[in-house]
Amino acid sequence: MPLLSIRDLNVRYGKIHGTNGISFDVEEAETLALIGSNGAGKSSTLKAIMGMVSYPQGEIRLGDQNLRGHRPSDIVKLGIGLSPEGRRVFPDLSVLENLKIGGFTRSSSEFEERVEQIYAYFPRLKERSSQRSGLLSGGEQQMLAIGRALMPRPKLFLLDEPSLGLAPIIIEAIGEIIADIQKKERLSVILAEQNAVWSMRIASRAVILELGHVMMQGQTAELKEDPRVRSAFLGI
Repeated sequence: MPLLSIRDLNVRYGKIHGTNGISFDVEEAETLALIGSNGAGKSSTLKAIMGMVSYPQGEIRLGDQNLRGHRPSDIVKLGIGLSPEGRRVFPDLSVLENLKIGGFTRSSSEFEERVEQIYAYFPRLKERSSQRSGLLSGGEQQMLAIGRALMPRPKLFLLDEPSLGLAPIIIEAIGEIIADIQKKERLSVILAEQNAVWSMRIASRAVILELGHVMMQGQTAELKEDPRVRSAFLGI
């Protein structure tokens, strides 16, 4: 059984379709790239998984659990974490206070242990633990957004455009950290990205969206050789 199963998902904003009948699975300990241009349906898919938008048609299941009707806080407790597009840290709160918000499901002892693990992944956050997060660089804020989403120890981790607005050297560093965390914690990861070249280096499999539809899906090694993918997404 897949860890996550999406079938015929339709997300609508009035008469506009965010997604239009998309279906795909995510296996345990797999990194899946969800690729598409702006407006393709990537964020709508992640928001539907997290219970942040309703969907009149379709089904999302985490294992044998149907997620329809669950609140975002309930979905976090079921084992899904989201690092949102644009990072969205709480700028007036410190790094540690942001992590505390992410760790609301943890006991005090579990929280302290998890914070130290997050600091081990992101030493720069430990150096800036008491600093207001609004004063961090873009790359540091992205590290904080990822760390905050990882605080509850999710089994499925959703990252929405983590490379957005970052310098190439920072993007590569973030990618290495994501891959390291995925292996150490055996996470399943959905990496929603416009940056197809970067995301397909990290992911073993990809789903390519176009105007709310699944255009293609398969192993990244195979998709990289497809002329349509090479022309439209890889610039080859």
